[in-house]
Amino acid sequence: MILTDTHTHLYSSRYDGDREEMIQRALDAGVKRLFLPNVDAATIPGMLDLAAQYPQHCFPMMGLHPCHVKEDVEQELETVRRWLFDKVDDVGNKYDVSFCAVGEIGLDYYWELTFREQQKEALKQQVQWAKQLGLPIVIHSRESFDDIAELLENLADEKLKGVFHCFTGTTMQARRAMEMGFYLGIGGVVTYKNSGLADVVKEIGLNRIVLETDAPYLTPAPHRGKRNETAYIRFVADRLAEEMGLSTEEVADITTSNSKDLFGF
Repeated sequence: MILTDTHTHLYSSRYDGDREEMIQRALDAGVKRLFLPNVDAATIPGMLDLAAQYPQHCFPMMGLHPCHVKEDVEQELETVRRWLFDKVDDVGNKYDVSFCAVGEIGLDYYWELTFREQQKEALKQQVQWAKQLGLPIVIHSRESFDDIAELLENLADEKLKGVFHCFTGTTMQARRAMEMGFYLGIGGVVTYKNSGLADVVKEIGLNRIVLETDAPYLTPAPHRGKRNETAYIRFVADRLAEEMGLSTEEVADITTSNSKDLFGF
């Protein structure tokens, strides 16, 4: 059985004391494919170090997270562009690195709305880069699904593809995303009592579902409230298996296959 975590922040400082042990726990649990979203310029070195240390398991993305769209957005976007197209750092050193997606990008209306318009422009720019490069996008859509869906529908063509990371929306929203050809990333929220997310997945099926942890955030039950880690994706798979009347192995097979379609490998 191979499980795939399509969204995990393994470079987070919350793992500084036991990162290698935490990753080994994931590998031992059958999580063999770990996809690493970028956040901003500061997270790039740690992410690339992990990709170099675990080349068969850790796959980096490149993008600017909407919560990090601030006054210096143009500088941050130039960093993203330089890495995507030139593979060079800020002093001109060239790297042998391949990015599996443009992400994590999107809109976040939860924390503040000061840079809402800048978030939209940053999202549109990064979507265009992804289409130029033939890469999927990994979408962050906290309290902003309708605006993102409208924006993406206006940009939709045969080159637009990706996943709505940490999907927690309604069945109608799920179908809207799927109609654009997007996948839905399902994580620890599906294990929360009264979240209703398992019912949504049961209604739409698993054909466009991928698994994720968003570690160190959104820890699934029974560890909710503690630091999340990639090995805990098993609890997400178990919950979906229970809801769908399948084995955990079947859920792992389906969602890993979906992740290969999403990322191209």
